[in-house]
Amino acid sequence: MSDKEQAAALLDRVPASKLGYVIAYLQGLTADEAEDDTYCAGLYQDYLNDADPHKHDTVTLEALAADLGVQLP
Repeated sequence: MSDKEQAAALLDRVPASKLGYVIAYLQGLTADEAEDDTYCAGLYQDYLNDADPHKHDTVTLEALAADLGVQLP
């Protein structure tokens, strides 16, 4: 049995409620990495060109946890 045949046989056994996970995974496997790199580069340029003066502000983990009401170990 070829890999493709085995994958098809397994797909027949996947419950309908989990097909979304399979589709998302397959889309990731078949994605065009060059297109993805171009998209990410565009996002980076958008960030660099953003005039928001607070884009470099930081917050400590402790402050974030306090703001969210989360107890750190």
